[in-house]
Amino acid sequence: MSHFFSDLAPLTFDPNADGIAFRHYNPDEIVLGKRMEDHLRFAVAYWHSFAWPGGDPFGGQTFERPWFGETMKDARLKADIAFEMFDILNAPFFCFHDADIRPEGASFAESERNFREITDIFASKMENHKTRLLWGTANLFSNRRFMSGAASNPDPEIFAWSAATVKLCMDATHALGGENYVLWGGREGYETLLNTDLAQETEHMGRFLNKVVEYKHKIGFKGAILIEPKPQEPTKHQYDYDVATVYGFLKRYGLENEVQVNIEQGHAILAGHSFEHEIALANTLGIFGSIDMNRNDYQSGWDTDQFPNNVPEVALAYYEILKGGGFTKGGTNFDAKLRRQSLDPNDLIAAHAGAMDVCARGFKAAAAMLEDGLLEAERGKRYAGWKTPEAAKMLSMDLESVAKLVDVDGPGPQPRSGRQEILENIVNRYV
Repeated sequence: MSHFFSDLAPLTFDPNADGIAFRHYNPDEIVLGKRMEDHLRFAVAYWHSFAWPGGDPFGGQTFERPWFGETMKDARLKADIAFEMFDILNAPFFCFHDADIRPEGASFAESERNFREITDIFASKMENHKTRLLWGTANLFSNRRFMSGAASNPDPEIFAWSAATVKLCMDATHALGGENYVLWGGREGYETLLNTDLAQETEHMGRFLNKVVEYKHKIGFKGAILIEPKPQEPTKHQYDYDVATVYGFLKRYGLENEVQVNIEQGHAILAGHSFEHEIALANTLGIFGSIDMNRNDYQSGWDTDQFPNNVPEVALAYYEILKGGGFTKGGTNFDAKLRRQSLDPNDLIAAHAGAMDVCARGFKAAAAMLEDGLLEAERGKRYAGWKTPEAAKMLSMDLESVAKLVDVDGPGPQPRSGRQEILENIVNRYV
């Protein structure tokens, strides 16, 4: 043991605890016929928890971690600390990018050797620890070679490098029993149309994604392939702006039955939507996969990746997830990082424990709302007119035939209240 976390014992569910503990998240509590842990499927993000040094655009590193460095010794220590933290949190899952877990080599071959060594360490640790891999992904954005994108890059050599990196990460995710593989297009977009061929770049992205799906089937990977929608970060325009944009892209390239979405709360807000809207739309389109749970600072207008602390927001998100049948291979990944002033190791544990409690409170509220059925009953009343045979028949009639159904001499139909405030009051009974 490294004792990095001050010999902190594994956290337990104790509503009356004085120190760090779970006060709302009881992994064994049965909700809607299933353990809460199996519903929520929490995951720790390797990058923010163990790789981010605490910098921002106006200041450099604030965190001091014993594994910060560019050697394999540092990477091995980082893996040791990570699994210590997973044990303390009793975390069922974790997620990683390749660049989070290994130092960059002087060549692709050296980076690959470094990566494989650490994934072998992960495999060994997973034999003796509870935590499993929710998903793996490739970092195709940090290195300067990706400044103009990866699959959408104008240089074919970088397209090939990106393909080789994704293949390597897919192989590792498959070998480690990962339940999903995520394509995170950090720089798949453009700064100006003056130097951009939209048609060519989107076509290359479509072909790249088809190759990923083909390779998934070739190696027998049973997990889901996920795209994470993200707007205006960091480029002016992103090709994978939101759920609707991603779905249009998937339809264009015949992948709507092969690829799902990993939706992040912060990205949903930056796209001008609510988190629950993006989840509901993904369920409606049949492409919902998983979520990154975090929040933005609503004063900053940027993706600040903060741990969740708003129970009503979380409740509405989980309500839409439960309405869609809940997670299958997906889960709740904390794509969140400490504030730069939160320097102590135990801040990292406290942040995750608090976030897990917030999610548990929101989830239980969502489950109660769904079980009581008041919202769905109100929704049913609003659309009740479409239950009649006459109304249902209209959808299969031509426009002229529907027009003939109007009583042209009558006063015309009158609107009915949408009862929004009443529905909001119902939600407030639970949260």
